[in-house]
Amino acid sequence: MAQAHDFRTPARSSAQIQARAHARSRRKAVALAFTLSALGALAVAAAGALLAPGTAHAQAAAPAGAGWPTKPVRIVVPFAPGGTTDILARAMAPELSKAFGQQFIVDNRAGAGGNVGAEMVAKSPGDGYTLLMGTVGTHGINRALYAKLPYDPIKDFVPITLVAAVPNVMVMNTDKAKALGVTNVQDFIRVAKASPGKMNMASSGNGTSIHLAGELFKSMTGTFMLHLPYRGSGPALLDMVAGNADVMFDNLPSSMAQIKAGKLTALAVTSSERSSALPDVPTVEQAGGPTLKGYEASSWFGLLAPAGTPPEIVNRIQQEVAKSLATPAMKERLLAQGAIPGGNTPADFAKHIDSEHRKWAQVVKNSGAKVD
Repeated sequence: MAQAHDFRTPARSSAQIQARAHARSRRKAVALAFTLSALGALAVAAAGALLAPGTAHAQAAAPAGAGWPTKPVRIVVPFAPGGTTDILARAMAPELSKAFGQQFIVDNRAGAGGNVGAEMVAKSPGDGYTLLMGTVGTHGINRALYAKLPYDPIKDFVPITLVAAVPNVMVMNTDKAKALGVTNVQDFIRVAKASPGKMNMASSGNGTSIHLAGELFKSMTGTFMLHLPYRGSGPALLDMVAGNADVMFDNLPSSMAQIKAGKLTALAVTSSERSSALPDVPTVEQAGGPTLKGYEASSWFGLLAPAGTPPEIVNRIQQEVAKSLATPAMKERLLAQGAIPGGNTPADFAKHIDSEHRKWAQVVKNSGAKVD
């Protein structure tokens, strides 16, 4: 009879059992390590996702414009080179370049009594890289003179600081004044009344203080001169020196060199007090007698930025301008040209702009000044 086979698994030795147990333990350890590694990676990713908003918030919480400036800054002058606006911008640009370690570049954008340059800045980003050297015209007079402006002098700008206030000066070509027998303001009034409409009056553009100073003079004296608006004092002065224009109520700093050279004769300053730069020249009120009692038409120039410019940037610029204007060298330089250094706070400059608008709106109304 054939022998039956036993198909049952043979009994294992204790050594084999222990070996198999060790193998299972190793497999479990490897699987656990893999699982922990995967979970660790997921945890890191999750932590990163959770921290990212916090990081972005921290970056957003950093002071606006903290790294400013990282590239050159442009100062737009809304008139041609050679005028007081340009002179003051070019005086401040190198000082600001030294203070901030970036170039501050003057960019002349003349036209429409300063409106072209002002509009350009108004429509620029409020990032601190475009500034305006504004004037009494762009931010004090033009609102009252123009039926519609391409910018809002208040809503579209942030005042930074007043750079300088200056008197205007009534000047004539020296040779022409001698030929007409004009040595003072009353002589000029006599000649102008004797030939109404034959004399002309140059200005740096419609709506400038130079224009309005002349319009105020005309309305108070009953004289008439044809208004010749230029794209800035620079080109207007060229025609004055050449004898092509008869009179101009120019900002004192831009006319000073020609007065000293004897090419222009200063008849009077338009401020309420005499200028220390021309102590022998009377005010219009002093020289004109009762007819011109109360006459005053001074100018000012200041830095402004587009709306939305961070206050941190605005305050830094104001502080550096004020420091520069307070130095003896800069004060002497400006005073010698008839300019009175400023440097006030943004809040004070804003109040000054508001009061100047109200004052010049009345002048425009009383003088009947119009845009030519």
